[in-house]
Amino acid sequence: MASAEMWFDPMCPWAWLTSRWLLEVERVRGVPVRFRVMSLAVLNENRTDMSENYRELLRKSWGPVRVAMATELAYGPDAVRELYTALGTLIHVEKMPVGRDLFANALHRARLPHTLANAALTTAYDEALRASHEEGMAPVGKDVGTPIVHVHPTPGEVVAFFGPVVTPAPKGESAGRLWDGVLMAASTDGFFELKRTRTRSPVFD
Repeated sequence: MASAEMWFDPMCPWAWLTSRWLLEVERVRGVPVRFRVMSLAVLNENRTDMSENYRELLRKSWGPVRVAMATELAYGPDAVRELYTALGTLIHVEKMPVGRDLFANALHRARLPHTLANAALTTAYDEALRASHEEGMAPVGKDVGTPIVHVHPTPGEVVAFFGPVVTPAPKGESAGRLWDGVLMAASTDGFFELKRTRTRSPVFD
């Protein structure tokens, strides 16, 4: 049976929407999904052409990804899944500022120890974070961002791509049809890109 992994940074609204789509795919197509940690700050650390607002977002992004990485190392993928749902809801839906209160609330909702919030202020998890980030990026190259999806049609096989970037997140059979189409396109040898200009901001429902 096929399975999927999605690499996320909790700060990215487009990754959040893709993750909610994948949960629908899991429900309507029976494809188990695992959520993995990557970092927008790591991805963009050598860029110089960024606005100050985006630089500030990247500075704030270290805390959530470190907490997520510490959670994965201590409690495994199921805990990361619950934490990501809590973090994403607080950040993108409830618009809670990034900080200690956010981490405490997210960890409480995910039924995880509040002490994991301490990871936000240490570099102790950065080596593991960078390794996870690179594992996600390796099959797709360096000129894309989050979300990254790896599909495993069979054990040992991988079809990897960036996206899809979609809003709002499709539900029910619409989610299944998008999955079918994306996987068919991404599985085609030599297929690299399908894109159009975004005309909507993220819609969270």
